[in-house]
Amino acid sequence: MKTATPPDAPKTATVLVRAEQMTTQSPARQAISYVLQRYSLVLIWALMLLFFIIALPNGLDLGLAARAVLGQQTPVIFLGLAVVILMSVGEFDLSFASIYGLAAAAVPSLVVFAEWPYWAAVLAGMGLALAIGAINAVLVVPVGVDSVVVTLGTGSAALGLAYWVSQETNVSGLDRELSQITLMPILGLPALFWYGLALVAITAYVMNATPLGRSMLFVGSNRDVARLAGISVRRIRFGAYVVGAGLCGLAGVLISTGIGGFVASSSQNQLMPVFAAVFLGTIAVVPGRFNPLGMMIAAYFLLTGVFGLQLLGLSGWVTNLFYGIALVVAVTISVLLRKRIRG
Repeated sequence: MKTATPPDAPKTATVLVRAEQMTTQSPARQAISYVLQRYSLVLIWALMLLFFIIALPNGLDLGLAARAVLGQQTPVIFLGLAVVILMSVGEFDLSFASIYGLAAAAVPSLVVFAEWPYWAAVLAGMGLALAIGAINAVLVVPVGVDSVVVTLGTGSAALGLAYWVSQETNVSGLDRELSQITLMPILGLPALFWYGLALVAITAYVMNATPLGRSMLFVGSNRDVARLAGISVRRIRFGAYVVGAGLCGLAGVLISTGIGGFVASSSQNQLMPVFAAVFLGTIAVVPGRFNPLGMMIAAYFLLTGVFGLQLLGLSGWVTNLFYGIALVVAVTISVLLRKRIRG
């Protein structure tokens, strides 16, 4: 008499074969496999630098290049963290760039046009960002409206408010001494870099080593299972929107403080770089998962590519092409990795 074969037997057998192959590998091969799986992006980064060193007529000073890339006044790390947190719990947000733009425009506008104290303008900018995040959360989580529709609408509204509060002008005029909050050099790099690094480290710790982080992972993987396990799915999702908006607001405050003003329309330029960094980051450190460390590596990998292209005399359309290709490749690799991990 034949014994019935369970429907998941082939998948189980595949997992066992892979496990057996791993155990039969030598320690050196296992170490190489581990590095290639988690840090292949870093190796590609090194190859990119080697290419620029060879391609540039006068070579490339790695020290100066590192300071130029790491010292950029960019909100990508802060906005990337916001998107990583949201996508980790299965949410999608198209309003993050506009929330950033609203906070960034509000600070100099309220100081210059309305003569508010700087600290009051900062609180107002953060309050506006958190308010948009809360609106997103309410409409998506309790009400149940599709997140793409909601964040597309609130993003447009936030951008409109940014134009209104800045009177559709290039607002400038913040006290130059305030720029030291962002530009003050620490170990040769501006304070903004270290703020981003600290937030990445904190977020990575929370997501990987705390009960909250494990709950976020469960919610992002399967909400029904998370709910049955006693996790407050709604609270996790709601909190992700608010925290993400807070990070966007913080980015806006720091960037406008550093440069002494802001142009509201420039916020939309962050959409492609941030999405490219977030998705490309899924092939680094924790393959197949949205993770802060991978996002940071990917962000500076992309900034290095743009910097190198500019040194070669290529700019404008090449930057858009570079980020566009990087986003498509990153999403494709992310999908393939997720399929492989799921068996």
